Amino acid sequence: MGLGNKEFNLIRSHVAQDEHDCSMVVARDAYQYVMPKLIYFPSPSHFCLSATNPKTSKLRGFPTAMDQAELTTEQVLSRDIPWETYMSTKLISSTSLQLLRRYDHRSESHRAQLLDDDGLSYVRVFVRVLRDIFKEDTVEYVLALIDEMLAANPKRARLFHDSTLAYEDTYEPFLRNWFIQEKSCKILALIVSVRPKNQNGVVSNGEASDGKNPFTTIDDVLIGLVKWLCEQLKKPFHPTRGVPTAINCLSTLLKEPVVRSSFVQADGVKLLVPLISPASTQQSIQLLYETCLCIWLLSYYEPAIEYLATSRTLPRLIDVVKSSTKEKVVRVIVLTLKNLMSKGTLGAQMVDLQLPQVVQSLKAQAWSDEDLLEALNSLEEGLKDNIKKLSSFDMYKQEVLLGHLDWSPMHKDPIFWRENITNFEENDFQIPRVLITILDTSSDPRTLAVACYDISQFIQHHPSGRIIVTDLKAKERVMKLMNHENAEVTKNALLCIQRLFLGAKYASFLQV
Repeated sequence: MGLGNKEFNLIRSHVAQDEHDCSMVVARDAYQYVMPKLIYFPSPSHFCLSATNPKTSKLRGFPTAMDQAELTTEQVLSRDIPWETYMSTKLISSTSLQLLRRYDHRSESHRAQLLDDDGLSYVRVFVRVLRDIFKEDTVEYVLALIDEMLAANPKRARLFHDSTLAYEDTYEPFLRNWFIQEKSCKILALIVSVRPKNQNGVVSNGEASDGKNPFTTIDDVLIGLVKWLCEQLKKPFHPTRGVPTAINCLSTLLKEPVVRSSFVQADGVKLLVPLISPASTQQSIQLLYETCLCIWLLSYYEPAIEYLATSRTLPRLIDVVKSSTKEKVVRVIVLTLKNLMSKGTLGAQMVDLQLPQVVQSLKAQAWSDEDLLEALNSLEEGLKDNIKKLSSFDMYKQEVLLGHLDWSPMHKDPIFWRENITNFEENDFQIPRVLITILDTSSDPRTLAVACYDISQFIQHHPSGRIIVTDLKAKERVMKLMNHENAEVTKNALLCIQRLFLGAKYASFLQV
C-alpha cells in the first residue's frame, strides 16, 4: 500500500494551525536545516565531530556538550559574527558579505522581504558558509538563521534544491555539539522530504546524475540519519530534547521508503510503542502526536505492520484515543486504525478491544474537523464489516489471546458454549491453556473473574473438561484467587472450584 502525497498532506496540513500552541515545545523548536553527511553521525552518547576541517576531523569527547545543549536559537542569534574578517581571509566573497550584512540582525519582516526578493542568493550564501567555515559559533549562527527562515515558512526548504546548487555537496559533515546535531537532523529531515526526484539532470540535491561528482548519496544520508535517530530513542544524549528531536525528524522522514525499511531493520518500531501513552502537558501532547504520526506512516509498510500486530501498539492507541481531547491526536490515531483494520487479525483485535464503542463515543463529541468525522464514519463501517465476518468463536479467541477479558454477551451465552465447545480442542487445547495462564499473569480483576468463569464453563460443557483442566494444573491457581480482594474474582473462582470438584451431573445445578 503506497503513501500518497494527498494523504500525507491531509495530516501535515493540520500541523500549521497548531504551531502557535506549540511555541514552547522543545520538540518543535522549528523546522531546521543543515547539510550533514549523516552516515558519519557518531553515537551521540560517546562523541561528536571536532570543529576542524571535516575531511580530517578527529573524534573528541563531549566535555561540555550538555552546556551546548542548553543553547537556544535566540541566544545564538544574538551573536556578532566577524563577517569582514572572513572576507579578508577569502572565506566569503564581497558579494556574500553584502548579502549577510543586509540580512544580519534585521527585523523579521525585513528578512522576509529579502528572502521573497532573492531567497536563492541567501540560501547559496548560507550553504557556502557552512561548507567553508568551521568555527562553531559561526556554524551555529548560520544554522539558527536557517532555522528561523524555515520556521517562518517551511516552503523555503525547496530553495535548497535549486539546480544552481546541484554541484554543492549539501550533505557535508560538520557536526560538533548537541546544538548543531539537533538543528542538523531536524532541518535535513525537512529538506530531504521536499527534494525533487528528478529535475534538470539532478537526482537529488548534491547528487549529480552524470556521476562525476563524488557527493554523498541521499540513501547514505537517510540510512545514517535513521541510525542516529534510533540511538537517540534508545539512549538520548540530552535528557529532555533527545527523544522529541528524534520523533520530530521521523515524523517527517518515514514517508521515504528507504527510511521505513532502515527503521524497521534497525528494530526501531518497538522504540515508539512506549511513547504511546496519554499526555497532559503541551510538550507531551506534541510528542504523543508526532509518535502517532510515525505509527500512521508505518501503517503503510507491511514489515512494520507485522510488528505492530504482535505488540501492544493497538491497545495503547485505543487507550489514548479514548481519553484524548486534542483533535489532531484523535485524527491521526483514527486514520491509523482505519489503515490497520484490514490487516490480518487486527480488525478482530479492534472489535475485542471494544473499539466500536469507542468510535460511537467519539462520534458523539463535537469535532470541528470534517476529515476526522469522515474518518470516524469510515472506521465505524469497517468495524461493522469485521463483526459480520467474524464468527462468535473467532471473536472470543481473539479476546482470550489478547489477555483482556470482559463480560461480553458470549461468555454467559449457553448456546455459545454448546455450539463451540469442540473448538476449544484446537491446537492442543490452546484456549483453555491461555485462560489458565491468564490466572497467573493478569492483575486486572475483571479479566481474572471472566477467566475463572470461562474455565468453569469449559468444565461444564466439555465431556472431559474436569480431567483436562486438572491435568493443566488449574486447581491450585484458581484456589489462590478464592482469597482475592475483589469480590467478583472470589465469586467466580469459587464457582470454578465447585464445578471442578463436582461431577457434570451436579455442577449443572450450581447458581451462576
